[in-house]
Amino acid sequence: MAHKAGFVSIIGKPNVGKSTLMNALVGEKLSIITPKAQTTRHRILGIVNEEEFQIVFSDTPGIIKPLYGLQDSMMSAVSGALSDADLILFVTDIHEKHDENDVLEKITNTTIPLVVLLNKIDNATQEQVDEKFAYWQEKLNPKHIYAISALHQYNLEGILPMILENIPEHPAYYDKEELTDRSQRFFVSEIIREKIFFNYKKEIPYSTEVIVTSFKEEETKSGPMIRITSEIIVERDSQKNILIGTGGAMLKKVGMEARKDIEKFLDSKVFLETFVKVIPDWRSKKNYLKNFGYDS
Repeated sequence: MAHKAGFVSIIGKPNVGKSTLMNALVGEKLSIITPKAQTTRHRILGIVNEEEFQIVFSDTPGIIKPLYGLQDSMMSAVSGALSDADLILFVTDIHEKHDENDVLEKITNTTIPLVVLLNKIDNATQEQVDEKFAYWQEKLNPKHIYAISALHQYNLEGILPMILENIPEHPAYYDKEELTDRSQRFFVSEIIREKIFFNYKKEIPYSTEVIVTSFKEEETKSGPMIRITSEIIVERDSQKNILIGTGGAMLKKVGMEARKDIEKFLDSKVFLETFVKVIPDWRSKKNYLKNFGYDS
């Protein structure tokens, strides 16, 4: 049997369950997940390897109308994922009120095979599922429509065989040992950013960026340890004060929660230091966006 390999892009509005779906399909937590919209900022690849195939999933930022430079870069990541896709998985929340025009602009005239995934059906009636099924069948005429719950991994079992039917015969694009194209440093910064999203409200999570400035493996008396230094970037002094908290309590809480997850992810003891730095309006400045890994 010939080897198959292809790119599968997961797209949709913010907070519809794209990252939860990719983590479920890949079997690893690669994308951070929070209840807040626009948590995902980069295109993140998750790779499923078997002897006969390699599927490269792209988790993408939620599609929005960009208001500043960072969001422009996020939408460029979506466009990149669409341009090289062999198959598009369009994820929509079963409870959406048919206001996906930003998404539809990108996919309506595509020649790439399209599959609609009606997500979060664990909180829906059969009548709601049937109504959405009919709506998307008429609107997009996709190859398939699946009613799923990514969170509860319900009705996902048919998706992998369907993907294999729709990707070409091709050698593997990545080494078969690879799970992702991202570095350990990237995932460490994402774990810290996830904890910021969980612990702060309003504009704080959206105004922060996390940079790992040092990542060193050391031998200690109690065994191997990874010493990590990170900078949390904010736009204003007032945000820095909120992030640190009274007597440094909030920053310490974020650091402790992040360290536990980083230790699980790296399977190693970790010493984590976090510092807060103010860079005014970094989200709108191209040189900083480029330095932070956002390609516009």
